[in-house]
Amino acid sequence: MDTALWIVQILLALVFLLTGVMKLIVPREKAMERAPYCEDYSQRQLHLIGIVEILGALGLVLPAVTGILPWLTPVAAVGLALVMIGAIRTHLRREENVIGNVILLLLSLFVAFGRFFVEPL
Repeated sequence: MDTALWIVQILLALVFLLTGVMKLIVPREKAMERAPYCEDYSQRQLHLIGIVEILGALGLVLPAVTGILPWLTPVAAVGLALVMIGAIRTHLRREENVIGNVILLLLSLFVAFGRFFVEPL
């Protein structure tokens, strides 16, 4: 189970790190071409979401790797699950596809549950 959790943690960290960095470096107008939901948010809000995603990604891996405050790993997973709930809400309101967001939500909850109860660090 520990191996499965590590694989999911690393994959989630990569996804959220990538999406977070993109929200920070791509201007809102350019982002709207590929992600129409961006029109619902200001540049500042997109930056904030990006920072939260990057911090969540780092929180999935760094505390576990360093052994410093390892309880932050499942907390980060819960935080990313909350981000995905917000994303699902946004996409449903816009009548857009939510399958990817639901998958990320479920994987985040898997890590949170696994690291809180099944294989704590």
